[in-house]
Amino acid sequence: MTEPTPLRMGLIRKKPEWTDEAFRSHWRDRHGPLVAQLPTLRGYRQNLVLDRLQRGIDFARGPWDFDGFSQLVFDEAKQADAAFNRGELAAAIRADEERFLGGLHIVTVAQTEVIAPPPKPEGLLKRISLLRRPVEQSEEDFRREWKVHADHVRRMPGVSGYRQNVVTAREFVKGTPCGYAELPIDGIVELWFENPGTLDAAFASPQGQVTMAHALTFLAEITAFVVEEHRVV
Repeated sequence: MTEPTPLRMGLIRKKPEWTDEAFRSHWRDRHGPLVAQLPTLRGYRQNLVLDRLQRGIDFARGPWDFDGFSQLVFDEAKQADAAFNRGELAAAIRADEERFLGGLHIVTVAQTEVIAPPPKPEGLLKRISLLRRPVEQSEEDFRREWKVHADHVRRMPGVSGYRQNVVTAREFVKGTPCGYAELPIDGIVELWFENPGTLDAAFASPQGQVTMAHALTFLAEITAFVVEEHRVV
């Protein structure tokens, strides 16, 4: 397991009048290269949502509905704030977001790599899931149990990669910090499998059932999305 890495994630909805194909094309071919010009950016991945099925799990789904997830790495969090709020490039990025995005929330996360995915994961099925803890559970208890949960996932068959992203800061509106009540997401999961059959078999296995039984002890919602990852930087 790696040491936690700070990461900035965008939770993205397209404007309703934009088709899926138009959104995909603009995000990848126009917006991606624009953001990639940020001088302090060290990594940038786009995750386009392909479907919203729970796939393999029988768990309460939250209200979230997104079309994509961005993942950006800066050397320091303050560099991200400066990059997106100062200068002509930041203004151009904001103007482009207003053109094609219908919604954008920002979360800062501490990412831990539990099972390293292959260096080139193209062709694998990737799932991103948003987690929310029960209202009676503390943030500290959630984080402790999620670390325990990592050991359960390690023992599941067929898992090609697994990352935990603990949410440490939130912006319901980009650029404006908010509290938990406005954006009640505690963690974001990244899981890789060879294909849908491998995913289903993993969760149907005895260890998969043990893993989900443990999930019921510290999670209220799991909102899953299958995504296509595109590396920009």
